[in-house]
Amino acid sequence: MHIAVIGAGITGITTAFQLRDRGFEVTVIDRQRYAGMETSFANGGQLSASNGEVWNSWVTVFKGLKWMLKADAPLLVNPRPSWHKISWMGEFLANIPHYRANTIETARMAQAARGVFVEMAERAGIDFNHEPAGIVHFYRSEKDMAAARKTNELYREAGLERRELSPQEVLAAVPQLRTDVVGGYLTESDTTGDIHKYTFGLARWLEGEGVKFEMGREIVEARAEEDGVHIQLGTEKMRFDGVVVSAGVGSRRLAQAFGDRVNIYPVKGYSITVHLDDEKSREGAPWASILDDAAKIVTSRLGADRFRVAGTAEFNGENRDIRADRIKPLEKWVEQYFPDVSTERCVPWAGLRPMMPNMMPRVGRGKHPRVFYNTGHGHLGWTLSGATAAMIGDVVAGAYEPQRPTRHAGIALAAE
Repeated sequence: MHIAVIGAGITGITTAFQLRDRGFEVTVIDRQRYAGMETSFANGGQLSASNGEVWNSWVTVFKGLKWMLKADAPLLVNPRPSWHKISWMGEFLANIPHYRANTIETARMAQAARGVFVEMAERAGIDFNHEPAGIVHFYRSEKDMAAARKTNELYREAGLERRELSPQEVLAAVPQLRTDVVGGYLTESDTTGDIHKYTFGLARWLEGEGVKFEMGREIVEARAEEDGVHIQLGTEKMRFDGVVVSAGVGSRRLAQAFGDRVNIYPVKGYSITVHLDDEKSREGAPWASILDDAAKIVTSRLGADRFRVAGTAEFNGENRDIRADRIKPLEKWVEQYFPDVSTERCVPWAGLRPMMPNMMPRVGRGKHPRVFYNTGHGHLGWTLSGATAAMIGDVVAGAYEPQRPTRHAGIALAAE
């Protein structure tokens, strides 16, 4: 059976791995020349079950309203209306009652993803600057610390082990940090790594294992018929037995072509990669990953000479512009909290997170029996990809070989 995977980001490439592992012939299709060139290029780097809290809460809504006219706010919404944005936000509000259940399920999926993720990396022999130093959340106000304790109760219910830190313990875990804190949390099981190196490395390995790649090619037409899935690339027409859509923010349009509604909205995130060119900067940048909850900024150490800092969420449609007023706060954050790190050489980046209104990935079948989805992971594609790739691999295998036992039967998704 020949399955097309549309999208060569982290979810598409891990999906291709899982399908190939189940005996399918696989072709990956992407408009970019290389794997991992869009949202999977320069994210915050965290593989973080401890960042699994969904955004569907009135706290987030009120903060968003407060920040609307502030250009450097962690959450920014372009006030220009569009039907897509309005419908998405309406569904976002409708999912506030599911905040608790979806947060717990996301944290569970993130933990289930770890083993699959490590297995794929080991089999492919990928060097992606994997750093198992844990993730430290820190808080500068008692109000934020109290909110963190409430969220931690949900993580505890999901089976995630974390340790509350005193102010002294936070600074001991991150000795380079220069700020007053009231406390924090350490999640030792969370890790970090370079998403682009992982995605690109896994794609190259898969190519050597017989997976076909149609890169740098735009899809002119895609339709599902009784006799197969027909995809036109330029003037070339191709037929497949099935298709998995993992096309990031492009998944919504593809879903429409296949007769499905997948209400993904592009939520832009920004990052800077700080090059640690001198010894003082290398010593001044932390190895432990950090999440500053108030500023919504995360960090990861990518080897000895790179420090990734990422954050913010911008609702501005399918806009990939890198705005200086959104990059500058990331640079200032480094200069304020890690003053020994030189920001002379920072590489800015912006990517569009494919966000579903309920903050849960869309994993499963479409209306047509030959169409499947593994998309809409929002800000947690890197964290959840191992779990969702295994899940969709089992779904596809079950559709074409219903008597075959699934490989990851313990991984389930509560909501689509």
